[in-house]
Amino acid sequence: MLRLKRQSIITTENGFTLLELLVVMVIIGLLAAYVGPKYFSQVGKSEIKMAQAQIDALEKALHQYRLDVGAYPATEQGLAALINRPSNESRWQGPYLSKMPPSDPWGRPYIYKYPGERAEFDLLSYGKDGQPGGEGEAADIKNW
Repeated sequence: MLRLKRQSIITTENGFTLLELLVVMVIIGLLAAYVGPKYFSQVGKSEIKMAQAQIDALEKALHQYRLDVGAYPATEQGLAALINRPSNESRWQGPYLSKMPPSDPWGRPYIYKYPGERAEFDLLSYGKDGQPGGEGEAADIKNW
């Protein structure tokens, strides 16, 4: 007679214990706590650099406007004079920008004054807080 040999099947369940998952989550949390502030401080610095670059580009457009017209646009005309011909300017050769002047990186329009108090014209952003003065990310970004 043929005898069948009985084999026992041993099963092992693969998976993670709750403790292992908690340890992994704590490690990920610690990494995020370390990297997060460094990342967000870089975002603030890039907004400041973007505002400086936009002010520089607007300055160049304003200088070109002055070369053509003979004077900078009045405060009342504002930066829109770089796109749309002012009604009293026959020597206007614009547009001096390809589109409407951008808002600053925080969503507010740049402040333009002619004649300026600190330079031929004042062009500035009040920074992240939108208030005059400040330090760090809240500092004013100016053309002078």
